[in-house]
This record gives sequence, C-alpha cells and structure tokens, in this order.
Amino acid sequence: QVQLVESGGGLVQAGGSLRLSCAASGRYAMGWFRQAPGKERDLVSTINWSGDNTYYAGSVKGRFIIARDNAKNTVYLQMNSLKPEDTAVYYCAARPGGGNYYYPSQYDYWGQGTQVTVSS
Repeated sequence: QVQLVESGGGLVQAGGSLRLSCAASGRYAMGWFRQAPGKERDLVSTINWSGDNTYYAGSVKGRFIIARDNAKNTVYLQMNSLKPEDTAVYYCAARPGGGNYYYPSQYDYWGQGTQVTVSS
C-alpha cells in the first residue's frame, strides 16, 4: 500500500505563491487534483515517472509548475500568481506506469488533501 503525504497548503493573498509537496516512494506517475466545495475533483497537473513529460490544465498553465525529485521520492507543485479561484483542497495521486494520466479514476493512490485558500 502506497502512502502519499502532502504538505505545503495554507492561506495566501492573491498574487502570492505556495509550494505543495507530496512524498511517495516507488515508480509512479503522479498527478495533482483539486476540489472546491460543491464541485468535482479537477485535474491540475501531471508528471510522468521520469519527469520529462508534464501536463497542465488550462486554468493554471503558465502559473503552476510541477516537478519531481525521485532521489527524495517527492513531487512538487509550485503555484505562482495565485487567484481566489485557485482556492480548493489539493490532492496528490499516484499510479504505476510510465505515462501521464488525466482522470481521477486512473489513479490508484491518493493523499489526504491539503487546503489552499487564496484571499482577494
């Protein structure tokens, strides 16, 4: 059983930055999703095992950066120029495989979620 441990959420003003971290040991493709109250869980970004293939949702492209350090078994989501509409619980997810995966149903393991709140 893979355990994903997220950290780095918090409260920030619009225009600010946060960095989320997700620790997971093993050879996994990783994704970050977010879920706002009353809304579905949406894809934010994905990264393949080797870290050379990434994907961003249109709403975060150019503002967020996903990266991984496999020596530290950690995936990061650097979030810049944050907007109030980025407010949500952010989840990291993992699944075996070398590609990128875009739907929650494709992931086998999930973190507990970390709250990100952006004030206007």
